[in-house]
Amino acid sequence: MRKMGAERVQNFPLYSKKRTGRQFGQRINVPKPKILVMKKTALITGASSGIGAATARALAELGYNLVITGRRTNRLKSLNDELEEKYHVKVHVLGFDIQDRFQTQSALDGLPETFRHLDLLINNAGLAAGLEHIDEGDWRDWESMIDTNIKGLLCVSRIVSQWMIDQHIKGHIINMGSIAGTQAYENGAVYCATKHAVHALSQGMRMDLLKHGIKVTEIRPGMVETEFSIVRFHGDKDRADKVYEGIEPLTGEDIARIIAWIVTLPEHVNINDIEVMPARQANAFLTYRD
Repeated sequence: MRKMGAERVQNFPLYSKKRTGRQFGQRINVPKPKILVMKKTALITGASSGIGAATARALAELGYNLVITGRRTNRLKSLNDELEEKYHVKVHVLGFDIQDRFQTQSALDGLPETFRHLDLLINNAGLAAGLEHIDEGDWRDWESMIDTNIKGLLCVSRIVSQWMIDQHIKGHIINMGSIAGTQAYENGAVYCATKHAVHALSQGMRMDLLKHGIKVTEIRPGMVETEFSIVRFHGDKDRADKVYEGIEPLTGEDIARIIAWIVTLPEHVNINDIEVMPARQANAFLTYRD
């Protein structure tokens, strides 16, 4: 019996002294293989920079084919070339302004058939414009936020969810919310209102699409250093930089890693919502700075 037991151990490569030169019983640390998601396609809105571009890279690394959308077509084409060369996936660029429902509808209607089998939608396009009290706000800023953060998300979700249902795809929709979706703050009434809408829409979509096997997730980040503040302050980079002074904010890559984790969970698991913050930001009101 002892001899048979010894033979079994010697034939087991993790403990083989002959193969590894290690002492008997010393376990080898075997690196975990990367999880590859093969033959799936994702559509990402707002993919020309920040969280959207980082998410495109993370999903391409997992093996997703991609539809990347946004207004800045030159950036999208550059990202397209990078992803195809580095990850050997198929990428299709759609350039349109998500604030315009007719542009959005037309762009998606023109999507090649090979890219219409969508397993994943990342509703990432969104913005903040202005930081004033409600009595001083600019109506153009308000319209821009409402048309992008709410109506744009609705338009794309309506189209893609119907494609998923018609093709019997048990897909996944991930909405990019914000801590502003549950915590309103001074000078941000309209932006907070749009993100409250995203929060409510995510909950409603989860219920509406439940019977079709389509998962819905909302991600609510805190402070993320992207072009967000530059857009909010209409290109005033000095003012935008001050937002992140004395703190290490999240990055687009941080959020992309969370998305990659969510989409590689087992099919029976759904993350309804997740709030993620920099270590030194407790909520929308309290941040500890050096």
